Amino acid sequence: MLWINDHLSIADWELTESFTRSQGPGGQNVNKVESAVELRFEADRSPHLAPAVKARLKRLAGRRWTTDGAIVIRAEETRSQTRNRDLARERLVELIRAALVAPKRRVATKPTLGSQRRRVTAKLQRGEIKALRGKVEDE
Repeated sequence: MLWINDHLSIADWELTESFTRSQGPGGQNVNKVESAVELRFEADRSPHLAPAVKARLKRLAGRRWTTDGAIVIRAEETRSQTRNRDLARERLVELIRAALVAPKRRVATKPTLGSQRRRVTAKLQRGEIKALRGKVEDE
């Protein structure tokens, strides 16, 4: 069981972990120890997440969201398999917490009369500067 906050948790059947060898330098350790963790969360099938949260999660996950509706998170920073496993779970929790926050709706407002006038005068001044850029003619 993975706890997201006080009210939301993810069941173990929704998470799948697979272990592979890490990439990059590491001496003999990298060739024989499977320390990299690939955490797979079946987000689309999860009964714990609301449809709006799933939509935000899909947008936040980006390339980590697969075509069958799962989120794949890979962690291979440390040499320890347990630490990589904890890192992957932490990343998933942060991602879901970010998706739980609904964005504020933007309230459309009209520009003030003063800001409209400032904009028009700035445009007029800019136009005058550009008008003076023409060829200089002898009188």
